[in-house]
Amino acid sequence: MTTVPDVTLNNGVRIPQLGFGVWQVDGGEVADVVGTALETGYRSIDTAAAYGNEEGVGEALRRSGLPRDEVFVTSKLWNSDQGYDSTLRAFDASLERLGLEVLDLYLIHWPMPARDTFVSSWKAMERLYAEGRVRAVGVSNFHADHLRRILGEGGLVPTVNQVELHPRLTQQELRRFDKEHDIATEAWSPLGQGQLLQDPTIAKVAEAYGKTPAQVILRWHLQIGNIAIPKSVTPERIRSNFDVFDFELSSGDVETVSGLNDGQRFGPDPDTMNAA
Repeated sequence: MTTVPDVTLNNGVRIPQLGFGVWQVDGGEVADVVGTALETGYRSIDTAAAYGNEEGVGEALRRSGLPRDEVFVTSKLWNSDQGYDSTLRAFDASLERLGLEVLDLYLIHWPMPARDTFVSSWKAMERLYAEGRVRAVGVSNFHADHLRRILGEGGLVPTVNQVELHPRLTQQELRRFDKEHDIATEAWSPLGQGQLLQDPTIAKVAEAYGKTPAQVILRWHLQIGNIAIPKSVTPERIRSNFDVFDFELSSGDVETVSGLNDGQRFGPDPDTMNAA
């Protein structure tokens, strides 16, 4: 079976560079979908309280029969649960739904700048880490100014910053900031919510390698150093998205794909996302 390369986080914990996301996967089908991903070889599963499918992810883990330490599980703190005490309660609830004793990675889902609670949430996550209940803590959708507050007011440097990132939104400056502070950058919606699969530039590159557009985009992520968590509910695509370790893009083709950047977001802007 293919071995996925790891990224070593700033606390020494290792996370597979290619994982599997379950955003918008229905709770009723997520166990089967994650089961297919695990059978394919994925060993990192990314869920969140807000997705409403943590129970199904836990069921898939149990069904798989895989040793617990072979699967890296990420979940996230939802916006309405931010704050010190409510973060601790929300973590307990996620862990119970997943059926796990220890979580591998816990992220603040959005900074929610209008509520100004992410620093207190972060301090609660630092406590969970100190107690050994989670192996690593990080953030999601944080801009550099949000990260600066965490770095200035918190006691731990986030291990991961998970953000919308794809060839139309390469986040070059944020990736540079993350790298300077030893924060791993993880891409959600790495395929641009499917909007990039018909792009003629990517299609041309894919044809040259005998690969699909999705495979080319995921290969691009890996080569520029991102962690990527593609999502699909189709077994064929789940397997195809994993088949990206038998080729390498030339430096010129990496630049060609990066050149598609125009700042296009398909998801919310973290500065204005304040939904509870």
